[in-house]
Amino acid sequence: MKHILHLKSSIQGAASYSIQLGNHIVEKIQEKYPGSTVEELNLVDIEMPHLNAAALRTFFTPADQLTDDDKKLIRLSDDLVKTLFAADIIVIGAPLINFTIHSALKAWIDHVTRPGITFGYGANGPIGMVTGKKVYVAMSSGGVYSEGPGKANDFVAPYLKAFLSFLGMTDQTVFRAEGLKVPEVKEHAMQKAIDSITID
Repeated sequence: MKHILHLKSSIQGAASYSIQLGNHIVEKIQEKYPGSTVEELNLVDIEMPHLNAAALRTFFTPADQLTDDDKKLIRLSDDLVKTLFAADIIVIGAPLINFTIHSALKAWIDHVTRPGITFGYGANGPIGMVTGKKVYVAMSSGGVYSEGPGKANDFVAPYLKAFLSFLGMTDQTVFRAEGLKVPEVKEHAMQKAIDSITID
């Protein structure tokens, strides 16, 4: 039995391909691990706030020196970090928007990247502290970015791979629903993506 965290970052709601793909991934995980629990976090619906200077300062302030106002500023980040650590499996919905991720997902990344909590530095460089997780990325795109000329403009999968690895989440799989706006490809693109889902 696993605890699954499903992050959604699409502005398209129920029509979103990344959410649909993410839901199918979650279903496959539940088939493999019956009784698993799912926690959904729609980063767009909750209007995930961007990190500001005041909140960032609290990340570097010792806990015993935080004021009441500081504690209010850091509460969201603390809650998101707890949610991340509590998950065994993380499913990240990541539509490609203007070659990269939606700003709501970037804001979540900024809030969970916490020195001394989710990452640190050792003699040989960065040390990720969020370990033992499996991450599945549900990526969607109107064009084809896994290969061909579009590959150089994919700043979703490579970026998420780098970020997740930095925090210690190196066990990653990306499933792509791509070519969703390409003639002669779009008709079967979503089903192809669903059929590609395998849970290891």
